[in-house]
Parts: sequence; structure tokens; C-alpha cells
Amino acid sequence: MDADRRWHWIAATLIVGAACIRLAYLAWICPFDLAPDEAHYWDWSRNLDWCYYSKGPLVAWLIRASCAVFGETMFAVRVPAVVCGSLLLAGTYTLAMQVHQSARLALALLVLAMTLPIVAAGSSLMTIDAPFTSCWMWALVFAYHAVIRSASWAWPVAGICVLGGVLAKHSMVLFVPSLGLFLAATPGFRGQLLRWGFWSMTGIGALGGLPILVWNALNGWVTLRHTQGHAGLDDSGGLQWIGPLKFLGGQFAVLLGLWFVVWLAAMWANRPTVENRPERRFLWWMSAPTFVFFGLFAFINGGGEPNWPIAAYLSGGVLAAGWLSGWLVEQSETRRRWALAGMVVCAGFGLVGTLAIHQPVLIQPVLLRIVGPATPERPAPLRRIDPTARLRGWAHLGEEVDRVRAELAEREIDPIIATGRWTQAGEVGIYAKGHPKVYCFGLLLGDRTSQYDVWRPNPVFDPDAFRGRTFLLVGADAERLRSAFGKVEPTRTIHYRENGHLVADWTITIAHDFRGMPVPGAKVY
Repeated sequence: MDADRRWHWIAATLIVGAACIRLAYLAWICPFDLAPDEAHYWDWSRNLDWCYYSKGPLVAWLIRASCAVFGETMFAVRVPAVVCGSLLLAGTYTLAMQVHQSARLALALLVLAMTLPIVAAGSSLMTIDAPFTSCWMWALVFAYHAVIRSASWAWPVAGICVLGGVLAKHSMVLFVPSLGLFLAATPGFRGQLLRWGFWSMTGIGALGGLPILVWNALNGWVTLRHTQGHAGLDDSGGLQWIGPLKFLGGQFAVLLGLWFVVWLAAMWANRPTVENRPERRFLWWMSAPTFVFFGLFAFINGGGEPNWPIAAYLSGGVLAAGWLSGWLVEQSETRRRWALAGMVVCAGFGLVGTLAIHQPVLIQPVLLRIVGPATPERPAPLRRIDPTARLRGWAHLGEEVDRVRAELAEREIDPIIATGRWTQAGEVGIYAKGHPKVYCFGLLLGDRTSQYDVWRPNPVFDPDAFRGRTFLLVGADAERLRSAFGKVEPTRTIHYRENGHLVADWTITIAHDFRGMPVPGAKVY
């Protein structure tokens, strides 16, 4: 067995082994319920469509396929994330091998990627970023084959990857102009902009947007309006000058500080004005435009979400690995040792962070020391510092909802379940017995528009279809909805605790004789 093949086998073993460990974790020891986004996408998967209010359909299709095999469980919802995470790691190793021609360097990058908490989370939580990043990574792999190695067959395959990415997340469209900028800015490659290969990739990728456009045309372009609001384009508050600083701070945190600095250094060292090697220019152009795009939006949206520019680090990480390897060779023995020690510490910190977020109960004493004891003003201080708190307690809420449903059944009442926020509806739907259909009164309570307002009929826009019915309100402000009902019973509060510490609470209210109420300024979709 030659040396490269040995490294390939080690890489494959790590990827498959990590996937098996994640599947075992999800099946037997995972302490987390579905995150609100995951439960929301699961609810989408019960109503398969060509698009949804805020995202494309791929996440729902993957969840439905998995649930068809494994049932309506947390495990089934997250299996596609494990698969997509493995594809992302395999693509990372493959692209690094293509560019640097070093299996050892590719393996080192793979190992470092596996220490990043954001990679671990993306390989276990089923959000749109799981299929999106795997599609982007493999589009990079095949586009590299097509452009650098002149493999004509790779153009349409890259197009299929772009198509899948568009169905997962709209920002996949940035892949095409980024590649176009590389071709236009690189002597010897500009002619490819006029050949069939680049345009075949573009045309195939554009097919992914067709069902999304058709669905939106039939549904009042709700996704466009959602995206405008999410990006801050519908806000008249003017430029937010602190936004870019928040954006950079978020990226620094996501990459554990050191790796963000390494990425920046690699981007500067390999900028197109000084870098002539086309393979490195390819990586640079497939990274920088995406980062700059979201960085500029930070002036409008105040910084955005930390995961928005995640695609920039896929090719950027491969570029950074090559730069760092060369930089280390040029340093003195002392500086090289210090640099390697810093890398080991950073990787170790990432591993510890990854383990901590997978078993947060183990570090609760530390977190409680940081946030202090519970007070009447802060009854659940853990939620201020523990991001995994939003993934816990939902199964308990489902049990409490079932208990109230049983009480109503004894009174011969079959209630309609509705929540006060869109983030709660899918959670109740998957954790309550029988997976009941759950509605949302969010628009009546100041929440944003969601898929629950698009699905018809619903009690917000179609009150006549629900008139006279009894509702079981979960997490809803019953006082603000009182005029919509003939009678409202006293509200009860549900608490979820771990080791005696409050992690979450909700309200449950039984409301009778639904009459409906107007939604000021709301558009009927």
C-alpha cells in the first residue's frame, strides 16, 4: 500500500467512524430534543411542497425520506444531518488533495475541521446548513475538476450540486458569480465564460430555483418578503455602523479566534494581485466574495447570523491549510513550536467545547457559577448562557399537552391545538401523542409571519372554519386572545427542570367557543 493510499484509508476511517459515533449518540444518549427550527422543518415534511415560507424544500424532503425509514422520531429527523456532515468532511479531504497534492496535509485539515464545534453541530442538527454546505463543497470539487483539470464531464455534475444547494438555501446562488469572477479575473481562463461548460452548470443550477419561483408566484412572493426582512432591507433605520464589528466578532468566535486569523492571513497572502497559481486563485475567489457579500449586509442588518457566510470557509479552509503549511516551514524552530502549540491548544479547546455542548449537564455547575443563582427576575438564568437550553424540555411539554388532552377527552372535548409562536408549533406536533396538527396564533401576538400563516385554512385568516371550537393554547398570551373566545379557563404553567434548576417554562390554557379576531395590517396569503 503506497503512502497516499494509507492516508486515504485513515481519512475514510475517521469520517465513517465519526458518523457511526454520531448515530449511536443520537440513538441512545443524546440529551437534546429537536431544536425549534428542526421541529419546524419536520412539520414542513408532513406537508411536502416545492417551497416553504422562508426556505427551499430540500430540508423537508430529506427529513421525510428519513422518517419514512426510521419513523417520526428525533433520530430520524437528524440522520440526514449526519449523512450531510460526512459528505462535507469527505469533500474537504478531496478538495484539499486536489489542490495541494498532499494526502498528509488533507488529513491534517480533516482532523482540524472535526474539532470545530460548528462542524460537529452541523453534522448532528438537521438545519438547512447541513445539505447546503455539503452541496457547496462538492460543487467546489467538481468545479475544480472542470476548470483546473479541463474535465468537461464535471461541469454538469457541478451544476447538479448547485441545483441541490439552491433547493437547500438561497445563498447557494452566490456560487455561480463567485466562479464567474474567478474566470474573469484569471488570465487563461476567461474564455471559459463563453463556453458551454460554465453555462451548462449555470443552467442546471438555475433549475433548482424554478420550483421556488413558481411556488412564490402562487403565494404572494412571501419568501422574498421574508428574506428582505431577515436581511434588514425593509428597515428604514439607516446604516448600522457597528454592524460590521459585530459581524467580524461573530466570525472570530465561530472559528475559535485562531482559525479566523489564519483564514484572514491566508486570504491576504493569496490575494489575486500577488497569487498567480490558478488553483489557489480558485480557492480565493470561491471564498472572498461570499464573505464580503454578508459583511456588507452587516451595515444594514446589524451583523446578521454567525452562520451566514459559512460557505466562505469551505474553500477558504483549504486555502488556509496550504498557506499555514508553507508558513510553518519558513519559521524558526522556536516560532514553529509555539505556533504548533497554539494550534494544539485551539483544537483541544474546540474538542472540549464540542463535548460540552453534547453533554451540557456536565458543565452546569460551571455555568451556574458564571450566571449566578435564580431570582424572581431571572428564574431560568441558565438560558442566558447555555445555547443548548432551547433544545431541552420539549418532550416534557408534549407529555403535559397530552395530559390536558386526556382531561378534555374525559369531558368529551376534542380540542384544536395552537401555539403562541411559530417556534413552538412543530415541537408540540412531534412530541404530543399521535403527532396532531398544530396551528399558530403568532400574528395575533406580535410574532413574525411563518409557514403556519401560509397553510390554509388556519384560525388566524379563516376563523369561520374553526368557529365554536375549543382550543388548547400552548405558550400563548391568553389575555391578548381573550376576545377571540367565548370563555377562557385559568392558565396553568408548565416547568421543566434539570437537577433542580429551571431550564424552561410554558403556559397552557383551555379556551372555548372560538370566534376569531382581526389581524391589524396582516396580509392574507
